[in-house]
Amino acid sequence: MREWMKNRDTFTVKDVRELKGNFLPSILKKADSLKEGEGLCIIQSFEPIPLYSALGEMGFEHETEKISDSEYKVYFCRVSMPEGKSDDDMPFKPTAIVNFNTIDPALADNVVKFWEYIWAQENPAIDQKTRLLLSLANGVGAGRMRQAVREFVKGYTIGISIKEFDELFALFAWNQGIGHFASEIGSSALFGAYKFVKTKEDKGVERAEIVKELLSKFGESNPDVNTFYK
Repeated sequence: MREWMKNRDTFTVKDVRELKGNFLPSILKKADSLKEGEGLCIIQSFEPIPLYSALGEMGFEHETEKISDSEYKVYFCRVSMPEGKSDDDMPFKPTAIVNFNTIDPALADNVVKFWEYIWAQENPAIDQKTRLLLSLANGVGAGRMRQAVREFVKGYTIGISIKEFDELFALFAWNQGIGHFASEIGSSALFGAYKFVKTKEDKGVERAEIVKELLSKFGESNPDVNTFYK
């Protein structure tokens, strides 16, 4: 047990088991307000593994207590104040896992473990950028444009170049046909996000500013991107 766990009774407690929708922003906002040595306790029906990396990027360590098969307590303590963001930071954490929790906490637990296996391996053979390009292409091929636009935003945020996206979109036209591209892909939020980035880059806008505007325009507030029912 880490030394800071001795102070866990002073941590702010957030029980999210019955909350619906995307509550991650409120957790991150609260976490961001904490100083070194301060902490947060999250209570969830399944082990909230995606939170480990999300708060880890913000300088938090964690300890997990499994109370029962349907109750986990995770204590997060801020041990450092990171400066800036790393290339591995991505928007759109897998908050839609909460939808599975609505059905059955055991199902959510299985889904989050599968997510961890796919996306949280320590030394994956396929690098993260290639994974996102493959996931984007699979989303388009399956007609899941909501997934595809999220993968595009994540990919651009961590450094995939617009030239790489140019070649990928050309492959969409080749593999799915000009007619399909014109009627389905060209009218999608995915193509809108791609076009938005290209236009900004052509104007010489800095990548950091483009990312900021991209997240504002094609973030969770966009109904074609959000994964929760409203």
